[in-house]
Amino acid sequence: MSDQRKGDRRQLASIDSRQMDSLRVFHEVARALTSNLKLDSLLRSIMAKMEEFFGPEHWSLLMVDEETGELYYALSTGLDDSMLSDLRLKPGEGIAGYVAATGNPLVVADISADPDWSRYAKAHPELNLRSIACLPIRHGDRTLGVLQLNNSKLDLLPESSIAFLRVLCDYAAIALENARRVKLIHHLSITDDCTGLYNARHLYTLLEQEITDHVSKSAFRVVTIMKPHFSLLFLDLDYFKRVNDRHGHLVGSRLLAEVGNLLKRLLGPDHAAFRYGGDEFVAILRGLDKPAATEFSRRVLEQLSQTRFLTGEGLSLSITASLGLATFPQDGNTLHELIRSADTMMYMAKDNGRNQLMIADSTAPGPHPSPGISRHV
Repeated sequence: MSDQRKGDRRQLASIDSRQMDSLRVFHEVARALTSNLKLDSLLRSIMAKMEEFFGPEHWSLLMVDEETGELYYALSTGLDDSMLSDLRLKPGEGIAGYVAATGNPLVVADISADPDWSRYAKAHPELNLRSIACLPIRHGDRTLGVLQLNNSKLDLLPESSIAFLRVLCDYAAIALENARRVKLIHHLSITDDCTGLYNARHLYTLLEQEITDHVSKSAFRVVTIMKPHFSLLFLDLDYFKRVNDRHGHLVGSRLLAEVGNLLKRLLGPDHAAFRYGGDEFVAILRGLDKPAATEFSRRVLEQLSQTRFLTGEGLSLSITASLGLATFPQDGNTLHELIRSADTMMYMAKDNGRNQLMIADSTAPGPHPSPGISRHV
């Protein structure tokens, strides 16, 4: 066999090997897409295959913040994570910002041969840039993120490799969009559409988790772990039916929404608020024992009575509430016991004259009214 034929065979074998590698990566990425809807796991799987195929010195996956339009680092390797965790890039800023703003890929096999990007590389010597492959991750007409590979051996790869990289970006876009839709569906399934708070179904889920976090099951018994207490607050609006009768159900629904917003602001990120049904609300007060939860609940009661609602619609409604408070584990060490304790206290507050807080106490339950609060809607 001639040397020419041997050389041709080696070249064909090399091409076949590269094509088989491409097909293998395609297959593995597609399998990952159909077997897992967890965004982080999906992206890591896709990026691992990309890293294996292109071998960059460092790479980054940047995501677009839907609220601000800025880019943030979601995944990266070969770079200092502590420097990237709080870094935000505006559209048009840097390599990734340029690609995100234009929606066009940027592939430069040799930085030194490109006047514009060689100046950029000199201005950022810490990146030690020799080549760039930066592509947008797009779904429809939206840029969801940017994939950036620095110092891959682009000059040694066939032209088809860039097309392959585009396909990987398409896979990433599918993963991101699927995960976004799953997240949206999950959010809708646990959210009350009137108030935007969590719904009653999710209350049971989070409350069960909270109790589980505080209880350790051994082979012989259940042991309560000495962790910060948490409390459960039930809240029922006083004479809410009068609002519906006087102003109509649409105004009543808007009032519920504003009450929900008020509760969300008062509780902040440390606690969780729920619409339990009708004009009843519930709050999980994480890390608050009975004294701390009592003080917090009194502030909720006072703030609620002092707020004028629906002022933006030409109305100025005030409303009060009856509150019931129970603390885990002394007022109930199971989900249903704790709910029953808080609910019972709330009804005691209503029976005792409304516009007050009642606190579960196994020795001496009693009312804790806040004085000087208007009782009129």
